[in-house]
Amino acid sequence: MRISFDFSDLEAFLAVKETGSFHLAADRLNLSQSAITRRVQKLETSLDSILFERTTRDVKPTLAAKRLQARAEAILSDARETAIAMRDESVAFAHQRNALVTVAVIPTVVAQLIPEAVRSFRANGYAARFRFLDYTANKVAEAVAKGDADFGICSIPELEPNTRFDPLFDDQIVLAYPQGHPIAAKPDLTWSDLDQVDLIVPARGTGNRLLIDEAMARARLPLNWSVEFRRSTTALELVAENVGLALLPRSAVRSLRDPRVGFAAVSDPAVLRPIGFLTRHGHKATESEAAFIDIIRRITTRWSDPDLQ
Repeated sequence: MRISFDFSDLEAFLAVKETGSFHLAADRLNLSQSAITRRVQKLETSLDSILFERTTRDVKPTLAAKRLQARAEAILSDARETAIAMRDESVAFAHQRNALVTVAVIPTVVAQLIPEAVRSFRANGYAARFRFLDYTANKVAEAVAKGDADFGICSIPELEPNTRFDPLFDDQIVLAYPQGHPIAAKPDLTWSDLDQVDLIVPARGTGNRLLIDEAMARARLPLNWSVEFRRSTTALELVAENVGLALLPRSAVRSLRDPRVGFAAVSDPAVLRPIGFLTRHGHKATESEAAFIDIIRRITTRWSDPDLQ
């Protein structure tokens, strides 16, 4: 019998089985709903079995799905262990090919953190090479869990079972506005002040948008937006061109030096996302990894509390 499905198909199946929804599974795996549907359909065709009974309101696993779940979990677990074991073996020969530190990191913290950390690392006499994987928070978690990265730096993701999140600092959601905009004159900006402006907000399904939506729901405030974005650089360019005012993490704007754009904290409530290290249980950091992690900790402890200079 020819095997025509792969690990990604099993991951999609388990995500649907565990969430009970193709939409929620897509959010979990950071994929489109149509991609999840294709993967499940491919698995159903390969196994010649219907795995989910779908209606307009519900997704119910069939008996075949219940039987497959344990096997799928075992297959993926074995695959992850194999990847970790192979990588650990290759590290044993690092002295033959130079040490390599692989870090999965969310793009918004790169500019304010990584250059200084690498320069300090070199200044302290370390010579390891770096591979940086710029991913979403959930992709960072996946890379760390699978052993594709030694550790991650991200906002708190949907944690994999074999990972641990250690907070470094809180990253506040702030407002970027075009210089000269009347909102700059408000001394204490609150969310109520944003009700009548054209807001540029993170796309639905992203971690930042979830934080904002949850905060607005708790405060019982509306979020009236006109444009969604996925990359902070896109949002900042739209602000600079006077398209609207953008909500984005403070870390995304720390290093910006664009005279066309100003920034202000928004309070009542303040929306914070925790940024920290993501590590894999059982992974022992090399000397180079430990040194780089220590440097990052020292950098972040120097940062004073919210100063939008």
